[in-house]
Order: sequence, then structure tokens, then C-alpha cells
Amino acid sequence: MSNNTSIALHTAPHAADARAQLHQALRQLLPQANLRQQATPLIPELPLWLLGDIQEGERLPAEAAAALMETPPYWSFCWASGQVLARWLLDHPERVRGSTVVDVGPGSGVVALAAARAGAARVIACDIDPQALLAVQMNAEALSVTVELSDDLDACLPQADLLTAADILYDRDNLPLLQRFRAAPWVLLADSRIVDLAAPGYQPLARSAAITWPDLGESQQFNQVTLYESLA
Repeated sequence: MSNNTSIALHTAPHAADARAQLHQALRQLLPQANLRQQATPLIPELPLWLLGDIQEGERLPAEAAAALMETPPYWSFCWASGQVLARWLLDHPERVRGSTVVDVGPGSGVVALAAARAGAARVIACDIDPQALLAVQMNAEALSVTVELSDDLDACLPQADLLTAADILYDRDNLPLLQRFRAAPWVLLADSRIVDLAAPGYQPLARSAAITWPDLGESQQFNQVTLYESLA
């Protein structure tokens, strides 16, 4: 197990203040948008504060989806790969229990929250986007779990027994991160954007279907998620 060395942590306001800040940011993109706590299809036991349906009960209208994707508030969606990785952690708590988990690019925080629920001794969510860290804080407080926040990957890596990352390869500039991640003893990576990822030191572990929530109406090819793990 990793040691429990202190790292410089990002401080975030309490959940209510975080939610107010994120509401304001979201409405700058789409004035009628709101955040609503809701269960996702694959992780119903971890309801998250996510983008509320613009038209209740319907897929997001094309114009709303386009406005949001122009400057994506990634933290307001629970992406398909995040759900698959979170589900795997919850279904395999023996692989997580007692460990230190560093989740990179947490978005809404679903993977970090699942790690905490699965029994990790320590969970650190690492992101350079302060709004994503606000979202993690908001959702962690709503679910009464503890997740530490950091914007310093170099400081987080030595702490990790397990490093997790989901839906980060939409940006091909992030591919070099895969080798940096291998500084951790074990890496779990979930992705739907690159079919049959051929990255040295990684192998497929599982494949599962999932949809991003709220439903963006993405191409079906992005609904197939592959989970990879690092080789020993």
C-alpha cells in the first residue's frame, strides 16, 4: 500500500456554495439549464448532481446539446465510460478495499465516489479544472463520502495504489498520460472513443454498454466502453 504522505489539496466550498457556483457557470452556456440530483442508468445507487433535462423526460434537444458541447461542462454529465468503471469498482470491492485511489479527470466524480463506496481507504480526485473539483465536492457531500481534491498529478501519483481514469482519450493529446500513469502500481482505464486501444503496458479487462447521462444522443459506437488495466 502507498504511504499516506500529505499533498497540497485543493480547497472547495461546501456543497451548497459549490452548487450555486456551478449553476451560474452552466447558465452562462445555456440560460434555462439547471442541475438536478438524479440516478444514472448504470449506477443508480450513486445519484449525482447533473444537468437537468431541458425538456423533462426527453433527450436533450439538438440545439441545447450543441450549445453545451461548444464549451463542454464535462462535470455536468456522467459519461458512459465513467459509469462502466464505477460499476466495476462497486462490483469488485475486494480489489479496492483499503487502498489509495487516485482518479484523474473525475468529471462529476462518479469513479472517485464509487471507489470510496467500495471501501478505499483514501480517494483523491485530480483535475486541473476547478469546476470539476467543485462538482466532485458537491457530489461527495451529497453522498456523505470523503474525497480529497488536488490539481497536481505529479504529487498524486506517488500516493496511488490504484489510478483510475475514464473518458480522457477524447483528446488525443492525453495519450502520453497513459505512460505517466504507469508510475502507479495498478491502473484502470475506461474509454469509448478509441476502439481496441493499443497502448504499451495495457490489456483489455472487460467491455460493457452504457450511455452518457443525460442522454446526448451520441453515436452508438460511443456506447461501447472497454475497460483496460495496466500489466504488472
